[in-house]
Amino acid sequence: MGQSTEELTTQIAGTRETLAQDLDALQDRVSPAAIVERRKAAARGKVTSVKDKVMGGSRGVVGSAGSTGTDAKEAAGDAIEGSPLAAGLIAFGAGLVIAALIPATEAEQRASQKVVDAAQPLVEEAKSVGQDIGDNLKESATDAAQQVKETAQGSAQRVQNEGKSSAETVKSQAPGQS
Repeated sequence: MGQSTEELTTQIAGTRETLAQDLDALQDRVSPAAIVERRKAAARGKVTSVKDKVMGGSRGVVGSAGSTGTDAKEAAGDAIEGSPLAAGLIAFGAGLVIAALIPATEAEQRASQKVVDAAQPLVEEAKSVGQDIGDNLKESATDAAQQVKETAQGSAQRVQNEGKSSAETVKSQAPGQS
């Protein structure tokens, strides 16, 4: 005789478990959330790169100021080195106060224009990176959702077919049926 009902039930349960594990692994791989996390990490790397270009060697300047030998400079260097963003904001604020008190000279106006002109490519690059990230995220999320949908439909159909086949086998092997 063929397989017993218990053996068939065990096989069906095993097949379902295997399919469930495969679906979970596939979902982790093509999950829109996982794709978004990978894209966010890539975007952070690009933003950090742009920030490093803008900030330049500020940490080296702070380090050399801290090593001049006086306690005040050392303490200021340590505090600033721990938070370069705070140091930049303080310097920017102090610059605004001083600039408001003293009228700009012609040379300062030219230098200001040069800085604006030099920063323009970085602004354009940042806009481009942001646009690329948005486009890639939208496309990737749509593709991933479609793949998950197709895989789930195929797996559901396969489980349904196997269930029907197993049920027919059990019915045909049941005692009293021919």
